[in-house]
Amino acid sequence: MTPLNVPNLITLSRIVLIPLIVGVFYLPDDMLSYVGKNVTATAIFIIAAITDWLDGYLARTLKQMSAFGAFLDPVADKLVVVGALIVLLTLGRVEMVVALIIIGREIAISALREWMAMVGQSKNVAVAFIGKVKTVGQMIAVPLLLFEDELLGINCQALGTVLINVAAVLTVVSMLYYLRKALPHTTG
Repeated sequence: MTPLNVPNLITLSRIVLIPLIVGVFYLPDDMLSYVGKNVTATAIFIIAAITDWLDGYLARTLKQMSAFGAFLDPVADKLVVVGALIVLLTLGRVEMVVALIIIGREIAISALREWMAMVGQSKNVAVAFIGKVKTVGQMIAVPLLLFEDELLGINCQALGTVLINVAAVLTVVSMLYYLRKALPHTTG
């Protein structure tokens, strides 16, 4: 099966969206207002998040699951979140320690999964429920922080800050969970 099937192309499109999320904030103010930049970056991030669901759905429905897609999908997810976190850090909308926790965990767990796969123990660090909850928290928090303004009476910056802080705590908890699962397989 060719790695360039519809689900994988959708996943690749998610990676292409990353420079757009970042680039929006570098546009001149006379081209796109401050609010316009927030709305545009938020919309692009939401599109990226939807493609995360869509590529998996299509891969299963069209029976086009592949090793390349299984590799690329989580990489694309991490790149989108990391890119957005760096933008938010630059804009002063997220604390550095929160960004470092989330980005550091993604690097550490990716390395742990790769190592566990090399020793034939990848099932011991498969995605757990806590990791999925963490991801949902991030995927809600990031667009709220990108949007920043009030929406339908909700202070998006305040709610986004609470959610990204909860996601950071869940990030640590999930990392400890994966490390505990991997620990028995590290000797030998």
